[in-house]
Amino acid sequence: MDIRPWVIVEPPDRRGLRRITIHDKAVGSAWSLRELRKVLSRLGYPDDMDLDDRSRVHWRGGDSSVWPDDRGWRRRVVIALMLLGLLGSLALHAVIGWADALGALTFAQRLVGVVFLLAGAVQGIALPAVVDYWGRRQVRLSGALVLVGVLMTLATTTLLLFLWLREREFIANVLLFLALWLWSLWALHILIHEKVWRGIPHPKKFTAGVAITALLTAVSLGYSIIYQPIAAPSHFTLKAEFGTPQADIDSPYIHVPLKLYAKNAGGIPVYIVVDDYTVWGYSAEFSKTGEGMKEWKGSEDGGWWTPEAEAFETKTDGEIIASGQFQGPGSTLDAGEEFRMEKVITLPKNTKHETLDAVLQFAILRQDRGKLDDEFYYEKLSWIESEGRYFCPPEDCGMHVIYHGRVRYNANLINVTRKPRYVAAFWSPEEEPQVFISSFNFKKEKKSESIYGIYEGLDESEVEREAERYGLNWVSVNSEVSIKGLLKQTQP
Repeated sequence: MDIRPWVIVEPPDRRGLRRITIHDKAVGSAWSLRELRKVLSRLGYPDDMDLDDRSRVHWRGGDSSVWPDDRGWRRRVVIALMLLGLLGSLALHAVIGWADALGALTFAQRLVGVVFLLAGAVQGIALPAVVDYWGRRQVRLSGALVLVGVLMTLATTTLLLFLWLREREFIANVLLFLALWLWSLWALHILIHEKVWRGIPHPKKFTAGVAITALLTAVSLGYSIIYQPIAAPSHFTLKAEFGTPQADIDSPYIHVPLKLYAKNAGGIPVYIVVDDYTVWGYSAEFSKTGEGMKEWKGSEDGGWWTPEAEAFETKTDGEIIASGQFQGPGSTLDAGEEFRMEKVITLPKNTKHETLDAVLQFAILRQDRGKLDDEFYYEKLSWIESEGRYFCPPEDCGMHVIYHGRVRYNANLINVTRKPRYVAAFWSPEEEPQVFISSFNFKKEKKSESIYGIYEGLDESEVEREAERYGLNWVSVNSEVSIKGLLKQTQP
């Protein structure tokens, strides 16, 4: 005959929770006598049942008056801090992963974004697990889920702090990274003290799964940031060709067609940050003695130098005949895409120039390394005061069309560890186009600041580093023809 009592109330654990069993089967747990009655009521026991009746209830480790809850406040504080840390980490993973999962260019970069979103989802699942583990522990794996969430936070914040240390720029985000990193160390200490792995069915397989996931994340991140940009070099096909001139007998002018062409022959789509075509007319003075080799062509204005010389040419003067933009700043050239333009250059028939030289050039930014914000597409005119902080009097600065906006690295993991970067481009028909990327946001400068004065605020080493980092490069082509040769081809 089974003489065991119907209900057995186990001794309080170190959290003050007493497990309730009936015939060796756990049916619930209680923090107080009131909660015990609620559990028994759900099982069909009468509400007024005498809980001190030893034939009905057997108490182990203390009678019905023993309900220690002296650590209840500590348990609630731990729950609150665990929830706060996991929520902060979940938000961080979502912010990093969302942009990459939806907008990254390469598959590897999107995979990194998806991994971060999955990590955030796991931490979301760990939130109720926190309440359960420091509560009644009705789910066996609740402690393991909390452990996974904490380890993910520790790994992510360690990586973010490592990336931040590479630049050591003060940003508000680093305070969040450091706070979450310290929180993860504290939480890991608590979980180790609690020995949460005792609830994991196969602890070795669990550890191996976490390690493999971390390894795949590191490999995919390294591939997307380091290998992919190197493995896919950019290549362009450019042409600038003069066509057959047209002339009218009654007109003192000839019209020379100019055909411009660009094709992205590489595997990486790019932004055209700034572009320019310029037609130069050159005239020269000649020497019968052949001493022209002493006079080199070109100049050092704007950082350009043309290392050329001709024996019977002693001096060359150039004049800009036509200048304009090609495809336009902020436009894109996808892999295999091409763009054509035809212009007509007007020259007097009695021109003093001997040659025409057409130059097509533009600065490109690789889309696998950076993304331009929409603000960059809208031009600002430096000579119009209504443009606000871009204004500079023409007599001081000349006249420039300005393009300015935020540029973001294509891996959002890096964006959150650095100061914002800005790209600024300047175009004028009388000057070489200029472009730079830096953390210097000249838009915030005073109205009296000269356009040229902004270069004084730039760190040259940073400009070079950012150009390399974002794949900012110039590509160009030029075509030179004899004007006499063109005149011979002139068609009425």
